[in-house]
Amino acid sequence: MDTLIFTVFGFYCGALPLAVWLGRYGLKRDIRAVGDKNPGAFNVFRSGGVGWGALAIALEVAKGAFPVGLAAQVMHIDGAGLVLCAIAPVLGHAYTPFLEFRGGKAVAVSLGIWIGLTIWTVPLVGIVLLVCFSLLLTVSGWALMFTMAGIGVYLAMAQSPLELWVIWALNIAIFIVKHRTDLTKPIAFRGPLARLSKS
Repeated sequence: MDTLIFTVFGFYCGALPLAVWLGRYGLKRDIRAVGDKNPGAFNVFRSGGVGWGALAIALEVAKGAFPVGLAAQVMHIDGAGLVLCAIAPVLGHAYTPFLEFRGGKAVAVSLGIWIGLTIWTVPLVGIVLLVCFSLLLTVSGWALMFTMAGIGVYLAMAQSPLELWVIWALNIAIFIVKHRTDLTKPIAFRGPLARLSKS
């Protein structure tokens, strides 16, 4: 019963289009009309600047961290139940019923679920890798894929339990679907690496 409750709770936490509401009521504009038309935190950055963008990211992260943290750290749900509880906010964000199932790309909420699962370890690894790969690669979708590969290496080194591996794999699957346009583009480097790759 706990698993069902936290899975449904997590899905609807993730489904809350907080970035869209922040844009609508805080910035008085539809963030889906700018940038990549995505209903996520980065279009709040584009619309309102650093302060509003940081608030949007914090809210999007929290809606993943809160339900998963309760399930994993407080209720101590594990195994297959934890997989369901953890992936539910990501699916809720990616396919939110509040926006006719047209959700966002699920990056910030995914950071949130890994905070809920591992507190700081995987999020720290992920943030460092994402920043590095974003500086090296021109396509954000590929930067995200390389980041997830690096997280996989960390999970192996840490001898992580099976449920974390399943969550990781499902997280990647959702990313592939939501970033499929980016992933059709060739891998390309920035700066000196771009010149080396062409030489």
